[in-house]
Amino acid sequence: MAEIREACGVFGIYDLDGNNVVPSIYYGLTSLQHRGQEACGLAVSDTAGERGNVKFVKNLGLVSEVLREDTIRSMEGDIGIGHVRYSTTGASVAENAQPLVLSYIKGTLALAHNGNLINTPELKWELIQNGAIFHTTTDSEVIAFHIARERVHSRTVEEAVLKTARKIRGGYGLVIMSPRKLIGVRDPYGLKPLCLGKRDKAYVLASESCALRAVGAEFIRDIAPGEIITITKDGIHSDTQLAGEKLAHCVFEYIYFARLDSTMDGVNVYDARIRGGKSLARSYPVEADLVTGVPESGIPAAKGYSEESGIPFGFAFYKNSYIGRTFIKPTQKERESSVHLKLSVLDSAVRGKRIVLVDDSIVRGTTMANLIHMLKEAGALEVHVRISSPPFRHPCYFGTDVPSNDQLIASSHSTEEICRIIGADSLGYMQAEYLEGMAGHLPLCKACFDGNYPMEIPPQGEETNKLW
Repeated sequence: MAEIREACGVFGIYDLDGNNVVPSIYYGLTSLQHRGQEACGLAVSDTAGERGNVKFVKNLGLVSEVLREDTIRSMEGDIGIGHVRYSTTGASVAENAQPLVLSYIKGTLALAHNGNLINTPELKWELIQNGAIFHTTTDSEVIAFHIARERVHSRTVEEAVLKTARKIRGGYGLVIMSPRKLIGVRDPYGLKPLCLGKRDKAYVLASESCALRAVGAEFIRDIAPGEIITITKDGIHSDTQLAGEKLAHCVFEYIYFARLDSTMDGVNVYDARIRGGKSLARSYPVEADLVTGVPESGIPAAKGYSEESGIPFGFAFYKNSYIGRTFIKPTQKERESSVHLKLSVLDSAVRGKRIVLVDDSIVRGTTMANLIHMLKEAGALEVHVRISSPPFRHPCYFGTDVPSNDQLIASSHSTEEICRIIGADSLGYMQAEYLEGMAGHLPLCKACFDGNYPMEIPPQGEETNKLW
């Protein structure tokens, strides 16, 4: 129920036995649907067929809406990539759907990108000066164009990818397909996830391990931060020239983004959220009758809070899974009213009780205020809110849709003021010092909470040129 959204999910597969991978891309993308529900697509090639003959389909909508059965049956190949999108850079239009497919002097290149670059304006201006014409407003196209340009002066496509990766700055997980190769790239900080799996003689790259299981692949390992992995008929080659000493995994993968059954960089997501809930209970105990979570993201942390506090866990809301996505509503008022359509209170579960309500974040505060009002209207005596992340005070520039400071309620209000605004009886946020323990003691990017970005952020709004 959070108001924060991820950028994308990526998937790639190369079957060295020559079997058709299109159905696997469909199932892989379906398992990554939680990472992006705005647009999706796939691109596929037959390595034994005509060189550069890439077929692709992409459009706005869910995987099941865009990749229909007749479309799936009309496509075939043994190497392919796929993408699910929620836009953080570029408008929500069909032209910005991925994968991006380019035809250039060396053949065909397809690319799918999760994340966001912070030096897009200067990279784009460099291309424009050399005559490039852009068809999208995404930074992903900038990456693809730079790979294509570097390929002219490189022996291999992976060499061109390495040269491009040395230029780009930000958070990214990339899957790239040439007619004979599948390439995965992870940013040097490890901000965005990417993992490798294997099914018989098919190798799989995916944003999350849950996508590997969806296609019957065994998890091999996470792609290391700064690693470029190339899969060919000859096997796997790893290049770690980009790897650096500083790591900063996105903390929100463990708080909210990733699916519960995924494991990232050795940390099980479900266990991480249980630990987060337990630390909340230790930091902010309260006398109450029921602990509940906001579906779906708040439920594991609520379970952890219940286990640590001894207060019974239960469900207070029914979620209607058939209601459309709230973020496509045209006005904020309509988005807020749609909360009542998606969630209804189980009156008998909350009437006459003191409730601990757990969620992953508070952004603007409007959604939480609505939920508290609904609970009290149904007869809850008290509603004590517990949030399994610290207060959002700073925007994210690496591919997470954290809005500007003026839209973040915590950037201009104290915890006490927020508690009063949303109508809670008490409010407790996760303490920042518990985040590393929650995420298995990984080095984390927590910039949306503390403003300490892992790399220097250029002045926002000051683009290199105003021609686009």
